[in-house]
Amino acid sequence: MKKFFQEFKEFALKGNVMDMAIGVIIGAAFGNIVSALTDNFINPLIAVITGGAEKDENGVMQLVGGKFTINGVDFSYGAFLSAVLNFLIIAIILFCLIKAVNKAMSIGKKKEEEKPAEPPKEEVLLTEIRDLLKEQNKE
Repeated sequence: MKKFFQEFKEFALKGNVMDMAIGVIIGAAFGNIVSALTDNFINPLIAVITGGAEKDENGVMQLVGGKFTINGVDFSYGAFLSAVLNFLIIAIILFCLIKAVNKAMSIGKKKEEEKPAEPPKEEVLLTEIRDLLKEQNKE
């Protein structure tokens, strides 16, 4: 049993698992930010523009309608559109972030590739000797 917990500890504390956990936590927080943006700013703005807005008891503009009913069942297309908008905003921002990270990583690689490693002193010396011998043989 002790070995099992030791193996689990090694697995859980690996860099990849910790990075993934941090990514999930940050992703969830970012999703909440985007949801707040769409629910509290974009949806009311769309409601005002389309004329489907009313003030609630707090005086906040709310989207009215946003759903339709078939056989007594409400279908809330406003919530669906909000979820799609959330997804698109998150996808665009993640695309831009990944693109920026990839560009930053490639900049570092290009600098490494531009500077060729200097050959060892022995190789330089042997090359000079070879060139001198070629010149002597030509004469």
